[in-house]
Amino acid sequence: MAELSGLRVAVIATDGFQEDELTEPVRALKEAGARVEILAPKEGAIQATRHGEKTITVTVDRTVGAASAAEYDALMLPGGALNADTLRMIPEVRTFVQELHGAGKPIAAICHAPWVLVSAGLVGGRTLTSYHTIQDDIRNAGGNWVDQEVVVDGNWVTSRQPKDIPAFNREMIRLFSKMVR
Repeated sequence: MAELSGLRVAVIATDGFQEDELTEPVRALKEAGARVEILAPKEGAIQATRHGEKTITVTVDRTVGAASAAEYDALMLPGGALNADTLRMIPEVRTFVQELHGAGKPIAAICHAPWVLVSAGLVGGRTLTSYHTIQDDIRNAGGNWVDQEVVVDGNWVTSRQPKDIPAFNREMIRLFSKMVR
């Protein structure tokens, strides 16, 4: 696996995130040497779900409002329909994603998380994948939606669902490792 030593990765999530779509990529990033911080709209802890049922909670390191995109080298957005639908309506989240993207930093998004990219106005002209139920939103925002386990387009990597996590993690680590030079 690629070495991510010194790379600082923001993970933005809130209540309703899909447990394995946060915990497994975070574990892969940490195992590769990245420093990972969980950002959320609120302090404290956020509630995970697994297919709609509440599971674990995850401690928040900082609020999105207290963080700056300039402090991070990359961004990972986990899925979960409620998580993504909530995050996409928060101005600070959209601004953070826009600033990170504008700086050319890599973004990894899985399942429903591309909704955040749609609402941030960033998918026009991009090829990506997501959970199949939001393909119309991506196309209506000018993106090219494809049904593949993982898609890399420039500084983005996207995947469809939990069963794609191994491919997602592999390509996320590969993409993020390009930032370590």
